Amino acid sequence: MTQSNNTYPKLHNAAWPGVVGKGDGGEPPIGLDTMLDLTAAAEVDGARFDGFDLFLFLPHIDIDAAVRDDAVIKELAEKAQSRGLVIGTVVAPIWPPTGGGAAMGTDKDQRQFLDQVKKGCHVAERLRRLGVRPHGAVRIDSASGVDPWYEDPEGNQRRIADTFREACHIAADHGEQLAAEGEICWGGMHSWRRMLQLLEMVDRPEVLGFQADMAHTLLYLLGTNAPEDAILPQDFDFADQERFDEAYKTLTDALRPWTIDFHVAQNDATVHGSGSHDKTGRHCLATDPAGKLDIPRHAAYWLRDGGEPTRRIKHICWDGCMFPNDVMMKEETWNDILRAMLAVRDAHGWEE
Repeated sequence: MTQSNNTYPKLHNAAWPGVVGKGDGGEPPIGLDTMLDLTAAAEVDGARFDGFDLFLFLPHIDIDAAVRDDAVIKELAEKAQSRGLVIGTVVAPIWPPTGGGAAMGTDKDQRQFLDQVKKGCHVAERLRRLGVRPHGAVRIDSASGVDPWYEDPEGNQRRIADTFREACHIAADHGEQLAAEGEICWGGMHSWRRMLQLLEMVDRPEVLGFQADMAHTLLYLLGTNAPEDAILPQDFDFADQERFDEAYKTLTDALRPWTIDFHVAQNDATVHGSGSHDKTGRHCLATDPAGKLDIPRHAAYWLRDGGEPTRRIKHICWDGCMFPNDVMMKEETWNDILRAMLAVRDAHGWEE
């Protein structure tokens, strides 16, 4: 494998696949230390991951304890630094089961959502000031179901926009940005048109941007959960590469200007869910022969604008939510993922 001299974007692994979709009758969670050790151990031709992105909730971190006691945040910083890693984007636990509330819900729901955003921004800011978090955002979504959203689409969309606007005030106070991750399972963010509408309604581009995940956004094309916004039919033949690329360009041209955070991932055009996590775009292994994406080629649609790298995104992250535990414990899994990440940086990165 011939590598370029590109040093950006930095390459991150995600710690949350050890938690998301685990428990609740499913497989047990994988601890943070184990996820970090697996990340630090991955190596391809001397190259390694630069950092990791983090879910601010148990069992990986007690966000309430972190807000009460700065020593908890310092311990987290030391976990990263001792392994030669940095921390990037952090996920605020804004869902009802994690202490938050639906962004389109009652006043109480909204307050709980915003309280969790505030906690997430506090931890993110402290990590940044400790020097272990050089870049990244605070990740959110609507924490709202798709079926309830359809009961009053326009009213619920206005309510989510109002909640996100308030969240922007909180983030700005902490010097942070919010990255809203579009997935087909989140009401108001379940289609590419509605995601774009929401970003435009909030209209705080300096604070609120889009987090694009290659696995999740693939389902936007098919209109999964939003057939009215489909760009391609559900029975689309992915062998028609020209038509696929044309549709993918439509999608990315709309959302790329808002994209501030990027997940490299693979998808086989199906949905998947486990534990308490609703079904959304399936994350496949980087080498999965059923994957519909040419990872480095299709990453270009997000990372380049007019042929040149946008240089807007300082780190990219691999997302492998809901991989089986036995797969995540294999060394070759992370080496294959790192190899895919390097291919993206070699093709679309830059020196700095």
